Amino acid sequence: MDAVTRLRRFNEAVRGRDRALAAESLDRAREELTELVAPDAAPQEAEALESIVMRKQRPVLAIRNDVALLDFRDLGDSVIWKERLEAAKEFLVVANRAVGRIELVGSQYDWVGTGWLVADGIMVTNRHVADVFAERHGLGFVFSIGDCGAIRASVDFLQEVDSQHTRTFSLLRPLFIQQTPGPDVAFFEIEAHSGDRTLAAPIVLADTIRGTTNAAVIGYPAYDSRIPEIALMESIYGRTYNKKRLAPGAVTRVEDVRLLHDCTTLGGNSGSVVVDLDSGKALGLHFSGAFLTTNYAVRADVVAKLLADVRGGRVRPEVRRPLSGPPARTAIGTTQGATAGRSASVTIPLTITISIGDIGTRADGARTVTVAPSPTDDPGDAIEGDEGRAADYSDREGYQSDFLGREMVVPIPDIVTSAHDVLEYDNGGQRDTILRYEHYSVVMSRSRRLCFFSAVNIDGGLSRKGARVNWKWDPRIPRAQQVMNECYGNPPRFSRGHMTRREDPGWGEAQAAQRGNEDAMHVTNTAPQMQAFNAPIWLALEDYALSHAREDAMRISVFTGPYFRRNDPVMYGVKIPIAFWKIIAFIHDDTQELCATGYEMSQRKSLLPEEEFVFGDFRSPQLNAATQVPLASIERKAGLHFGGLAAVDPLADDEEAVGGDAPVVPLQALEQIRFVR
Repeated sequence: MDAVTRLRRFNEAVRGRDRALAAESLDRAREELTELVAPDAAPQEAEALESIVMRKQRPVLAIRNDVALLDFRDLGDSVIWKERLEAAKEFLVVANRAVGRIELVGSQYDWVGTGWLVADGIMVTNRHVADVFAERHGLGFVFSIGDCGAIRASVDFLQEVDSQHTRTFSLLRPLFIQQTPGPDVAFFEIEAHSGDRTLAAPIVLADTIRGTTNAAVIGYPAYDSRIPEIALMESIYGRTYNKKRLAPGAVTRVEDVRLLHDCTTLGGNSGSVVVDLDSGKALGLHFSGAFLTTNYAVRADVVAKLLADVRGGRVRPEVRRPLSGPPARTAIGTTQGATAGRSASVTIPLTITISIGDIGTRADGARTVTVAPSPTDDPGDAIEGDEGRAADYSDREGYQSDFLGREMVVPIPDIVTSAHDVLEYDNGGQRDTILRYEHYSVVMSRSRRLCFFSAVNIDGGLSRKGARVNWKWDPRIPRAQQVMNECYGNPPRFSRGHMTRREDPGWGEAQAAQRGNEDAMHVTNTAPQMQAFNAPIWLALEDYALSHAREDAMRISVFTGPYFRRNDPVMYGVKIPIAFWKIIAFIHDDTQELCATGYEMSQRKSLLPEEEFVFGDFRSPQLNAATQVPLASIERKAGLHFGGLAAVDPLADDEEAVGGDAPVVPLQALEQIRFVR
């Protein structure tokens, strides 16, 4: 759908709901159009007309000194909105003072979304905003560990257009983060006093939620280049983003848990308040939207009920073991037997997933299908069909936890925070979550269609080179759960970046080595990466570790995967991971003891320009550079547990220092890697 059609449909919908505003918008737009557009420019004239109408019907206003300014630049004021906002001025001053921008220290973002005071000493925002800097831990919630230790969060209740003044209050602790599929809500305790300033009054939550043409959203819109109508967005926001704005509009529909509205919003508006201009009360908590389509908010009475339950102790987070404690369950794909003489009561939320295979393809995957490469695939990235492959992979043993020795067991990682998202498949009549290949294994994310991690055993003494083969589907899981073509191809599209390197599982007897080499070419073992991502140090980590492994074994085990973040950018229909992690375990040649080292690398600098991020400016000390980091940090950020592996990390003793003032330094040379404490 072209821009004119989208604009026209949006404007017609607004006019259908608000007759007074419709008449003003159309009349004034037609009067001004003759001065803006040449008479013979019919297509441009149509788009200009619809743009002017849209900006008058759904403007975005600057807020200065807690007051919304009616400034429509050269297009003139809207009399209708001026009258409505003047009548609501007292309400809006109270609401404006209670809305702030969430600032972060120690995170990859300077700021992340919007929050507002919902009760004395309590701020509300979205779950997906809170997840960036806070997490469940045991029976409560804590601030997450960032690149330099625990993230610190505060709220600046100013950050107004053309102003450098601040009004900042610290967030003391996360009170509650509602888990999915519940409403997108999170609560934080906020300090009551900051210096000589006192926290503003909270916004009253409406107990009756209604549709209305007299509402507004208050929050912090951020530039979003994913919007097709970039020129329109620029004209609406005047190229000024990340500042407090008020956007009037209508609540178009009220549902059981959420309401729909058509106020103009962008990414940073997550967590904004939807205010009733007739009462000054909050109608909802904005959490999502699509430009020129519709927006969504959690109903205020739903927020009120959840807040009352939290304050009354009637809701608690799901029970999860602390990240530093023993695993709450056994390795993925296994169950734990009962202990004699004891009993346990366990409540398990049940999700049943039914996967429907490709139409015309047999259930056993044996049908021969040749998939032609897309025009963007180069010859080296050709795609192989199903011919000539084992349908059940029954001879693949996958990653072996005792590969380094029976006394040095390194278990496959346990997924802690996203266990509900692990993809299951039918493995010989049994439900399984581990895709086993020759010498390596993969665990897939159902929602992201990429691997949570790939785990490989490498025997450097038996390594054999093999010829590169074409990319393969894995017939054990639906093709809909695998990313083959969508985002891959010639630039500006992405490369299929191996998680387990192609040569890593290619070792052993000739047949096994060839099978390992070919198995590494399954798309389940990939994630989207820019060509410039793989720095020499990142590519050489396994080889360097092998050179330090015990000489008589030359064995290492490697785990690699992406960090999945809720606000990862969507490109070509796929959420693109910004950063990746790697953990290497081996028996050190000098100490004869188990050693494990962790690394991170970001493709943020080569992936996206600054404006692609809908939250605050992305900052990281390891942009496009491999960095050695504590394993405990990887566990927290990736939501994984590596058994007791973090205890043999040479950086384990330095974790507190790294989390405090000590900088995280990118690796300039492999010799910088610390293998011993």
